[in-house]
Amino acid sequence: MSLNKVMLIGNLTRDVEMKTIASGQPVATLGVATNRVFQDKNGAKQDETEYHTIVVWGKLAEICNQYLGKGRKVYVEGRLRTREWEGQDGIKRQRTEIVAENVIMLDRGGVSSGQTQGNPRPAQSQTQRPAPGIDLPTITVDDSQPKSTFDDEIRIEDIPF
Repeated sequence: MSLNKVMLIGNLTRDVEMKTIASGQPVATLGVATNRVFQDKNGAKQDETEYHTIVVWGKLAEICNQYLGKGRKVYVEGRLRTREWEGQDGIKRQRTEIVAENVIMLDRGGVSSGQTQGNPRPAQSQTQRPAPGIDLPTITVDDSQPKSTFDDEIRIEDIPF
């Protein structure tokens, strides 16, 4: 048996980068920073930051693009994937990314790019499973619904919290 599971809580380091691939499927890239505080062998407090690249596909990518922005606190659940390619300079490169299966906004924070003062961005999720130990409301994206239901913009009045 194998398990490839990642769960992170951190802050977005930049605004969402949204693209559509040749097949028409949307893909978003997020940067998330996580912090760890520990004491070194001398008893001094140390702060360590890790930076993660998150890749989000489909409807969840569109939701992230619409509602997330730099500085927002998020919970990300997904799996690790390492890509390899050869650069234009002929050098082989690789990048390990997290392919998100679930993204939940953990703050109702302030304004991020493209957002007006009166419209705080609500929590979003692609699945109905809440993050372990986190008891926050989520909105579910049900891909079994007819496509036309996803064409409407999400309004603040539609959010149940």
